[in-house]
Amino acid sequence: MNWLEAVILALIEGLTEFLPVSSTGHMILGSAAMGVENDDFTKLFMIMIQLGAILAVFVLYFKRFFQSIQFYLKLIVAFIPAAVFGVLLSDYIDRLLESPMAVAVSLLAGGIILLFVDRWFNKPRIHEMDEMTYWDALKVGFFQCIAMIPGVSRSGASIVGGMSQKMSRKLAAEFSFFLALPTMLGATAKKTLDYFEKNDALSGEQINLLVIGNVVAFIVAIIAIRGFIGFLNKHGFKLFGWYRIILGGLILILLLSGYQLTIL
Repeated sequence: MNWLEAVILALIEGLTEFLPVSSTGHMILGSAAMGVENDDFTKLFMIMIQLGAILAVFVLYFKRFFQSIQFYLKLIVAFIPAAVFGVLLSDYIDRLLESPMAVAVSLLAGGIILLFVDRWFNKPRIHEMDEMTYWDALKVGFFQCIAMIPGVSRSGASIVGGMSQKMSRKLAAEFSFFLALPTMLGATAKKTLDYFEKNDALSGEQINLLVIGNVVAFIVAIIAIRGFIGFLNKHGFKLFGWYRIILGGLILILLLSGYQLTIL
């Protein structure tokens, strides 16, 4: 991986991490299109640059992290399913990360769901996090686990999960942002440990790529989050649904036509 490829992947991460379009799926497709070697460092890079994106959440919602202990308890409860299934399904998830076909199908299926989600869950009764129960938080956590399939979208799954529990679109999106912190920190810690079990220390060049990736992801994520909340309140999910359907359908057609969009 060179610095240009690192910047492009970080741009993709920052732009898509908090949108319901699947950041992992887009990075898989982006790395495949650029011919980035699918080695252990590439896998580590795509996980670790999420730290830059989640730092954007902390900066934008700084005051919300000092409200009450219940805030953290609900995040912990919601995080538990991902922690458990992430460990149990780690090897299977790694195999899926190498499959553009899995990404294409997930994008397509998720897009169809997003076309109807505003109609299905149009009577919210929970508008503030204090109104959420721990049971609500746990169920959102189970929805988030669906996003272990590349192309599903962690934010999309958890937002739909929140709306299914009668949360407003805005609250469901914000809770999804907050839930990203323990989820991504946990995933990064595990992937880092896995990396150093099989590899030597990172080289100076690799460290520089990680720094560049996180800085770019942080800046782009701040812009994306601000724009997404405003857009979501006004227009809902339909545009994201059509985007996923078009992209997933196009990739599926290419793959079925014999186009070799595979990660090296």
